[in-house]
Formats: sequence, C-alpha cells, structure tokens
Amino acid sequence: MTPSEPATKTGIVALVGPPNVGKSTLLNTLLGQKVSIVSNKPQTTRNRIMGIINGDHYQMVFLDTPGIHEADSPLNVEMVKIAMGSLADVQAIVFMIDVTHRLPEKLTAVQKVLKKTDKPIILLINKIDKISKEALLPLLQTYEKIFPFTAMLPISAKKSDGCDLVIDELLKILPEGERIFPEDIPTDVSERFIVSEIIREKIFNQTHQEVPYSTAVVIDMFTEQPKQVIIHATIMVERGTQKGIIIGKQGTMLTRIGRQARLDIEELLGTKVVLKLWVKVVKDWSHKMTSLRDLGF
Repeated sequence: MTPSEPATKTGIVALVGPPNVGKSTLLNTLLGQKVSIVSNKPQTTRNRIMGIINGDHYQMVFLDTPGIHEADSPLNVEMVKIAMGSLADVQAIVFMIDVTHRLPEKLTAVQKVLKKTDKPIILLINKIDKISKEALLPLLQTYEKIFPFTAMLPISAKKSDGCDLVIDELLKILPEGERIFPEDIPTDVSERFIVSEIIREKIFNQTHQEVPYSTAVVIDMFTEQPKQVIIHATIMVERGTQKGIIIGKQGTMLTRIGRQARLDIEELLGTKVVLKLWVKVVKDWSHKMTSLRDLGF
C-alpha cells in the first residue's frame, strides 16, 4: 500500500431487528444478488446468513439474523438464540425497524439487549417510501429518545434508496485490517442451503396461516452434470392436512412451488435445473429438539 492509498476497513456487522422489517431485502440489495430469502410474512429467516460486501478499500461481513421476538416455541427459541449469539463478535450492529410498525411504548426484547452492548449501533428506519417526509422527523425524534444510536438513517431497502449511506456510516466505525474472506466469495452458506431456502421461500409466498411456519426443506440429492443440475428435495410438514395443502388439488400447488423455485435456482446456478419435490409428514418436528438439531439449529 502506497502512502496515498487509504487503509482497508474490515469488520463483521450484525443485522438485527424485529421480524419482517426488511433485513434480508437490505442484505440482498447491498450484495447485488440473492443470498437471503424474502417474504412478506414475519419470521421467514431461521438461520444466520452471511453476506460479504467488498469495495476497493473495505470488506464488510454482514450477518442477517432471524427476527428477535418473544419466542413461544422451541423453533422460535432457537431462532432468537441464533440472532442474539450473532452479537458477540461483531464490530458494529445495524438495528433495523419498519416505519409501518407501531411505535414502541416500552422497551422491546431487542432494545433491552442493545442496552447491554458497548458496540456502535446504527439505526435504519426502513420503508420510508410508505410515509410522508413530514411524518419522518417525529419518528427520528422518538427513536433518538429510546437509545443513543451512533447514526440514524432513513432508507428503503426494496428501492435501494439510502442504502449507500449504510456503507458510508459503517466505514466511519469499522477498524483497519486485512480482508477476512477472498473477494470473490459473496456468502459462507453453500449452494445446497440457498436452494433449500429458495424452495422454502416459495412455500411462504404461496401458502397461508400456519402452513409455512410448519415446513422445513431438506435437500436429498444435488447432482451436477455437464449441462444440468438434478435436485431432489423433501418438504417436511407437521400434519397430514398441511401435506394436502402443499400438494394441492391434483398436485397443482406443489407444481407451482417447484416451478417458481426452479426458475430462481437456475438463475442462482447459471444452468438448467431438474427439480423434484416430495412432501413428508414429521409430526411436530418444530417442537422436537432432535429434529431441530438434524436441521442445523
């Protein structure tokens, strides 16, 4: 590095907040590609997803975490543990909220945790395209009273509005250091994992009520051939009625889920994909620690 060349800024950033505020959308926007699934339903993200963003003189490792909430089931408890565990070894925290959510009247579970950390915290107020500019100022003033954030940034992750400011603010915080990962690696999760998440995303977007929350996806086969990839996957549900909903009348729902997932997977892998889906009942899997461990929780 020459004397005139700026030093490389490097660090790990936890992306946290309540469910369904747009954390995964922001990560995909910053990366310029999809590594984390998106749904309009809360608690879509179940695992910690890493997104690695490189610039000429920086590398930021973002950890997209499950939404932090009052957990009431073994699966949700494990999701919150994953989110909270992600705060331990980071250099900065990005706390995201949604302007369409009701203003907090008391400290939430997330805010109580933030008050216990000494890490710099940037507040992102997402979905500003949903409110007027006049309504934004009192919102900023309210959150300014709740916690001494390092910075507060209004953004729209979906429209990429203000997302560059997130990088600018983090560059003021992160320390100098060597890059942690090679520059050509956008995430630490495998293609098999992303494929399973894409299938789960389509289930979330196509089904309703408790069905998407009672499903998990297991990749049984992932075979790369010269001109195509063959993938077999099992969709786990907890009850026979849920299996019937996912399969649909004469298999129409399962066909729709498979078709939508295949298109996204082909874009991800850059090749033709043959996708075969099965549905299996594993009674109350989300309440059994053995099942959760088998799924990587």
